[in-house]
Amino acid sequence: MRSLFRSSGPSGAVGHSRVHFRLAQCVPFMIVLFALGIELSPAHAVITGPILAAVPALASLTMGPKGTFSAATGALAVTVTTATLHQSWGGQVYSNLLSLLVVSAASVTMSKAMCARRQIELDQVRRVAAAAQRVLLRPVPARLGPVRVASMYLAAETGAQIGGDLYEAAQTRYGVRMIVGDVRGKGLPAVRLAAAVLGAFREAVHYEDELVEVVNHCAAALKRECAVPSAVDRDDEEDQAEDFVTALVAQVSDGFVVQVVNRGHPPPLVLRQGKVEALMPTSPLPPLGLEEFITARPGGVESYPFMPGDRLLLHTDGVIEARGPDDEFFNLPEAMEAVHPCTRSEFLEQLHQGLIRHTGGYLADDAAMLLVERLDEEGNEVGEAAARRRLPGLPSLSARLNRAALHLAGGYRQRSLCPHVTAGGRPRVVDHGWSTAGGRPWVVERPFRSSVTFGEVPSPAKPCRAAAYADSADGSRGLNR
Repeated sequence: MRSLFRSSGPSGAVGHSRVHFRLAQCVPFMIVLFALGIELSPAHAVITGPILAAVPALASLTMGPKGTFSAATGALAVTVTTATLHQSWGGQVYSNLLSLLVVSAASVTMSKAMCARRQIELDQVRRVAAAAQRVLLRPVPARLGPVRVASMYLAAETGAQIGGDLYEAAQTRYGVRMIVGDVRGKGLPAVRLAAAVLGAFREAVHYEDELVEVVNHCAAALKRECAVPSAVDRDDEEDQAEDFVTALVAQVSDGFVVQVVNRGHPPPLVLRQGKVEALMPTSPLPPLGLEEFITARPGGVESYPFMPGDRLLLHTDGVIEARGPDDEFFNLPEAMEAVHPCTRSEFLEQLHQGLIRHTGGYLADDAAMLLVERLDEEGNEVGEAAARRRLPGLPSLSARLNRAALHLAGGYRQRSLCPHVTAGGRPRVVDHGWSTAGGRPWVVERPFRSSVTFGEVPSPAKPCRAAAYADSADGSRGLNR
């Protein structure tokens, strides 16, 4: 699991606090400008030395060593410049200058010590948050039954590693069961509700044979948690009564289908042969915690095809509702199609980078993604990603000896390896070369093997002999065109 965190833009009380903090940082520089204005006005007889001496001390309260040093340098520059301009060098000026130097040195030292202490406290808080994350959002195993899984989480809270989004995947006797959800709100109240839903899911998936009953257990746990008042989180009982969680629960068993129960959550996306399809629910249901709005009997589980090589992406609305500077939403299906040849880890990393580029690094809401890739009947990966991952393999000893002999003979120069996947889903590689007899090109197609890849660039200007690939013991078939 990869924990990648970005802070949200200023909003609400947090935004006001940041504005006040920025104003406090400007106070020392405003004092310097005020003193400079007095010195350049007809009232320059007023002694500004004591005022400027307070500038480094004030700067050390809100800035680090560099900012404190900059404010002290500005105060020192004003003192020296105005004394030279008015030719007022004397005992009073030297006394003010000495006081300013002493206060500046002490302020820079204190600011450095305060920054070091804050960093130690921040590191400790982050370690506690990381431990809480491992308890709440456990690392998802890379292999679960007939699927391979990868996950990613981004918290919107500044410096936080956990938030209101949740996900989990577990292998049970009924198959691989997964959940992705989004709690209303964020911060500590959202963490509390997310923990309640995840705890219910982890317990129910192992003994409930129906997927709908697993969802009902999660809804009941959420209701119980919302009924418990929490003075630490918030005091608004009316606001607390409106808590809900959008959730999507899925199950992948031995068959090539995925079963889904969607409770007000964004539909999952299936990537099949480079095209993205949204698994839209036929009968939409309200989120967990809003069961009173269900007027009829809720529908059952919905099934969708999930073939070998397909990739299922479960995500939260923090991904698709991420806005860019031009106020446009992040186009997740288009981004998935653009990076479909990548491996699972590369796939999520590319989506993460695209999300950060689109938003400029600021998330307004938590974002979570759970990627599930279906394996074939034998438990092997299928598709272009499997071929790409095996390409960088080292050549075998016989292949290296053959290559060295051809170099010594002056016949072998360069070749190109072009991996592709046949209709049967098995990767193969095509070798291209040129023969010296008339300069005719030839092609050798063989079953894909990582031990024969060199990754060189073809060059028609440097032909090779037709006997360059005489090693046909591996079942290769040569075509002379």
